[in-house]
Parts: sequence; structure tokens; C-alpha cells
Amino acid sequence: MVTVETNTIRGLDIDKMIKGFALTNYIFKGMVNNSTTSGDSVRWYQETAADLTLTSPSFLETSPLSQFEQAEVDWTRNTAYPKKYAIEGTISREDIKSADIDVLARTILRLTRAVVKKVDSVIYNVMSEDQTPATIGTAAATGTGWDDLTNGNPILDIMAGLQAIAENDYDTSGCIVAMDPKNYKDLLNYVITVKGSSIPAFASSTVQTGVVGTLVGCKLVVSNNVVADSVWMGLPKTAVTWKSFEGLHSETENIMGKGTKIAVWENGVAILTDPKAAYLITDTNT
Repeated sequence: MVTVETNTIRGLDIDKMIKGFALTNYIFKGMVNNSTTSGDSVRWYQETAADLTLTSPSFLETSPLSQFEQAEVDWTRNTAYPKKYAIEGTISREDIKSADIDVLARTILRLTRAVVKKVDSVIYNVMSEDQTPATIGTAAATGTGWDDLTNGNPILDIMAGLQAIAENDYDTSGCIVAMDPKNYKDLLNYVITVKGSSIPAFASSTVQTGVVGTLVGCKLVVSNNVVADSVWMGLPKTAVTWKSFEGLHSETENIMGKGTKIAVWENGVAILTDPKAAYLITDTNT
């Protein structure tokens, strides 16, 4: 029998459960750069992506003993503030005493998924600049979108993104292409129907969570956190950093005569440090 005094509903076991659930639900947090912060704000710098330019001589040519041309690197200083994402649920004393452990496990799972999904959504929105690109690369999909087999060309759109990232001197060998389930269906349909190619080789989920295959050297990632009618691609570990103030955590509270309250939360902030390592394909649906 499970009671409020047993370890099965105490913090340590629940922490183990939520961390286990989180490992299979985090998509973007596991792909971006992760570091910690102990302050209530984060000061960070976004480096200007453009190459250094000189006045004269513009080709860096110089004569013996002459003075070298001067150049300066530009950064934009920013400040970001960690936010707490939290949720709680209560399991009645009657459910606990009934020994129906599924009630406990399912409650913890759903609470965890809510926080993890929110954190991953926040990270994705930073990666994509809330689907309104200002500094990351962007272009509309070819023709009328990926679900148009006559006018659309998803592979050309992905190659254009790779070109844009490479032209900013980033190595695209670690590029991912993130899309929602519909765009993934449309991409595979195009590859098979129009190009007559086999389905891209599938990668094991144990290699990287969320990766379902590869195409033109890019890992394909499917997530419902990718906003419909758009596809993100780039180098997430280079482009974005998640600054964790407090990692995924839980606590329980015994409510006398009523049951147990479980709270799950995480605190942090995502920052876009290298926008030119990211690219957004818009208007992918007709």
C-alpha cells in the first residue's frame, strides 16, 4: 500500500522520475549550448557577423615597415532575465491509499511534460526570433510550399539555408532541420514521390533525442514546438545558449487529511548569441 509517508512520493524518487521523463521529452534544450547562471540577470554579447572591412588598402596589402591597418570587432551588449516555469498538481489521499501507482506516475509525467514542453518552446522561439526574423537568415519556401508537389521544392529550400549559413563562415556539417510533423510528412512525400528517392536513413533516437533521419548532410528533427508553416535550420549549439538558474526540480507537500501536492519547475533564459548560425524557412504550407 502507498501512503503519504512512504518514499514513493517523496522528493528524491519524484526527482528521479521527472528527470527520467525529461530526457525523452527535451528536444531543443539538449541541442543548444547549456550553461548556468546564479544572478537575476544575464549580460551577454552578440557579435556582429559581418567580416571585418578596411578602408585602404582594402586587400590588407602593406609595404615593409609600414603601419598596419586598424580594424575593430563589434558586439552588441544585451541583458536577459531568467524566468521560472512552474506547475503543480494534487493527488488525493484516497488515490494514494488505493495503491494505484499509475495515478502518481501519470500525474508526475504530465506535470513534467508541461514544464519541459514550455522550456523547449521558449528555446525554439528564441532560435526562430518568434518566427519574425530580424537578425537570423530567412526566406520564403519555393513556390507555394512544401505540400505543393508541383511548385514546391523543400530540398532547394534547405540547400539555400545551408548556403546562407556557410556564407557567414559557419561549418554546416552539424546542421539540423527542425519541422513539425506535417512538414516532415510533406518533405518525405516530396523526396519519395517527386525525386523517386528512398526514405532518408533513420538515426537512432539514442544518438540524439528528436532526430528522425538525415538529408543532404542535415539531421532531421520533428517537434510540435516548431511553429506551423515554418521550418528552422542551423547550428543550435552555436546559435543559442540556455542559461539555467535552476534546473528541472520538484517538491512535494503533504496536505493533512487530503493528499499530496506535487510541484515541478525550471528557471532559466535562452539567448541568441550567433543569429547567422540560424535560418528560418517561412510559408512552407499552401
